[in-house]
Amino acid sequence: MQDGLARLLLFLQLIIECMKYQIGDDIIVLHSHEEGKVVEIMNDKMVMIEVRGVKFPAYMDQIDFPYFYRFSKKKVVPEKKPVVKQFVDQLPKEKAKPNSIKVADGVWLSLVPKFDYDEFDDEFVTMFKLYLVNKSDTAFAFHYIQMMLGNAAFELKSEVLAFQDFYLHDVPFSDFSDSPHFNFVFSLLAPQKGKAPFFEAAVKFKGKQIFKLIEAMKAKNEPTISQKLFDDYPNAVEEEKFPLTGLAAAGFKVYEAKKIKQNLPPARTVIDLHMEKIMDNWQSLDNYEILQTQLQTFEKWYDLAVAHRQPTLTVIHGVGSGRLRDEIHEILKTRKEVRFFINQYDPRFGYGATEIFFNV
Repeated sequence: MQDGLARLLLFLQLIIECMKYQIGDDIIVLHSHEEGKVVEIMNDKMVMIEVRGVKFPAYMDQIDFPYFYRFSKKKVVPEKKPVVKQFVDQLPKEKAKPNSIKVADGVWLSLVPKFDYDEFDDEFVTMFKLYLVNKSDTAFAFHYIQMMLGNAAFELKSEVLAFQDFYLHDVPFSDFSDSPHFNFVFSLLAPQKGKAPFFEAAVKFKGKQIFKLIEAMKAKNEPTISQKLFDDYPNAVEEEKFPLTGLAAAGFKVYEAKKIKQNLPPARTVIDLHMEKIMDNWQSLDNYEILQTQLQTFEKWYDLAVAHRQPTLTVIHGVGSGRLRDEIHEILKTRKEVRFFINQYDPRFGYGATEIFFNV
């Protein structure tokens, strides 16, 4: 009884399988998703199908009805719309656009950073590309010097035209730990009456400052670090002429220019900037006033040393916190008269003095 029931169920299953597809049914090939039609029932497991004009046998478990696939598939490529031909006289005419307006905004030094990634995939700067950016309607000749530790590390003479950028050179990021100075001397490419014969501008960066500038650049989503050198090229300074005879008659001492050196106060080869050597009753001054007094004294004796064309000058600044020494060194890095300076051990002053060597 049970054997007969099993045979009946198997027979009914075969009939259902055979009746699944009929000639003319739309089908889809599962492995290739190509659509076709059933053209012949071969047996209870195979049918003959036709796909793109080609007939071949296929097992029934290799095909299926295409309706579910059509409904569920995502269109990867949108259907192309038929191209409508247009003729020249049908195209809309474009309105004329004015030329972009160039707004004058001075002359800038721009640093374009080059980034890299470390082993932790953190971004860092490896170098800067330096550009002189002329956002003015005036062309300039310029003399550029990059100073490192009191020495010229790079020098260039060239021209930059109106509203143009000029590539200067690359500077490794590590060089900014030595507080480099970027010095320019500008002159007009086409000299103008009433304008200065030359104009000096300089930018300097300190190690901590460059990190802050990089972070500010990232925060503002800007491509460069830019420092303005000047807004407008200056006018010539008119020298005020005095009636020398009148000054002499009024009691002023008047000297010939060629004899100015012999009438200057005498210079010193060694100056001591300790406050007790400069003034009495200095204890009432605060730290800022003390530092300014020391720097003013240094400037006075520095200028006299240059005027007298001394080959060297020794400045005793002491050790202390190093603030006065650092301020003096920053000043010396910007002075053209300085060939180099050193702060090394001296049996007289230890490490508390800096020796300056001038270009004479």
